[in-house]
Amino acid sequence: MAKIMLVTSSGGHLFHLYQLKKWWEKYDRCWVTFQKVDALSLLKGEKVYFGYFPTNRNIKNLIRNTFLAFKILRKEKPDLIISTGAGLAVPFFWVGKLFFGAKLVFIEVIDRIEIPTLTGKLVYPITDEFLLQWEEQKKSYPKGKVIGVIF
Repeated sequence: MAKIMLVTSSGGHLFHLYQLKKWWEKYDRCWVTFQKVDALSLLKGEKVYFGYFPTNRNIKNLIRNTFLAFKILRKEKPDLIISTGAGLAVPFFWVGKLFFGAKLVFIEVIDRIEIPTLTGKLVYPITDEFLLQWEEQKKSYPKGKVIGVIF
């Protein structure tokens, strides 16, 4: 059975990925998110690692999360890393792909229809599947696959 790692910021990104529970609950899995009230509540009973925040244009935490990615990926060895964003996904995707050979799936968020997210732009070149919720998002991500709205 494949082992998956779900990497997401807390808040809406976490809720978005949580909506896929019927899919991910079948797998051996772990989560990487921020230690915030919503994550602690929603992921109670799940195996969770906590990243450093804020991540928005924060170089210090990008570096810290990159080292964290090496540590957690070496321990967990996931076959697949999946994310809906945001910034926490960037180091886990790049380290996971380049050093651990993980397959990568990114789901672009529902509320960015015409303007791509920074995270999406940074991980798009290395993802194995780049999933979109709106046909209009193909303008920014021509190799993306439209799956429709997931919640």
